Amino acid sequence: MSTPQRSKPRGGESVHDTDFDVSDWSKDTDPPVEPLTREEAQALLARHPSMSVWQVLAAQALFGVLVALIWGGLSRDVSAFWSALYATAVVVVPGLLMARGVFGRNAGRGVGRLLVWEVLKLGLICALLALAPQVVQPLNWVALLVTLVLVLKVVGVVLLVGQRR
Repeated sequence: MSTPQRSKPRGGESVHDTDFDVSDWSKDTDPPVEPLTREEAQALLARHPSMSVWQVLAAQALFGVLVALIWGGLSRDVSAFWSALYATAVVVVPGLLMARGVFGRNAGRGVGRLLVWEVLKLGLICALLALAPQVVQPLNWVALLVTLVLVLKVVGVVLLVGQRR
């Protein structure tokens, strides 16, 4: 048997005795990571406050009421106001239920629990949307769907504004 021939190097390539480069890990240029003291951690949290899920839901509710008032005022139609208000409830009430289940006093931690609450939330949203024609009469679908999308998008805006603070 013959040994396989190595191809000749092309251009600026060089031939190494091994198939990989050996790195010297002892020459680490990163400074060592030191744990924060209690005061440093508190100062860091004070500079970067976190936003609770309850604050996000409150922002969604307030924005939804504002959008409902605008729909009712501009269209001079009571059904548009109630449809927009119902859309706000379709977003906020299931969100409150999920937040209570995930972050409440007796909430368990784990991905399975989160998945269960998310499925319950989506089921409640579907049920509320299916009941919309019976609950709000006459139903203004345009006001309901536009408000629904706007209230759902508030989460991104709130997180973006909170991140810039």
